[in-house]
Amino acid sequence: MSETNRIELVVIGVSAGGVEALGRLLPALPADLNAAVAVVLHIPPDRHSRLPELFGPRCRLALKEVEDKELVLPNIVYFAPPDYHMLVEPDGSFSLSQDEPVNFSRPSIDLLFESAALAYRAAVLGIILTGASADGAAGLKSLRESGGTAWVQDPEDAAMPVMPAAAISEAGADRILSLNQMASLLSSPTALDLPRQLSS
Repeated sequence: MSETNRIELVVIGVSAGGVEALGRLLPALPADLNAAVAVVLHIPPDRHSRLPELFGPRCRLALKEVEDKELVLPNIVYFAPPDYHMLVEPDGSFSLSQDEPVNFSRPSIDLLFESAALAYRAAVLGIILTGASADGAAGLKSLRESGGTAWVQDPEDAAMPVMPAAAISEAGADRILSLNQMASLLSSPTALDLPRQLSS
């Protein structure tokens, strides 16, 4: 017996080559996605993030840099601020911290994914895109072990294959996709309605 498992939160981790990758993926998201999206893009700590302004004109969802204690709401894309870890709390809010970097990164993809896995369990979709580090691999493993779903960009399709290859090696993936395939899937109104197997 099966029924639909609705994704409520999409978490995306990306590094080198990420601006181009997000520029292809985020505009594909429909206005009625009915899920929140949280993005960690590795940005130097001394650089001001203008990601909402950069992507906003091409996107149908609202985009913003996340604020501490802000509620996770659907149909908004939240970006981690430079030099802050972004975490999802069990009460459905975000928190920011300046704890030590993880995998030499702050914000850390691993911390976002691990906290999202604890808070959302099977209702989270984790996506790993292009990058030149292994950040995100451990977090994606935690996410899958908690019942979440994992999509990873095909390393051969990535500007920098190290990050998606590391994620596949450590965590595996439910789907390995090109950016175009991801964009096409996410543009569907039923993209986040995933089948769930139930014990009889």
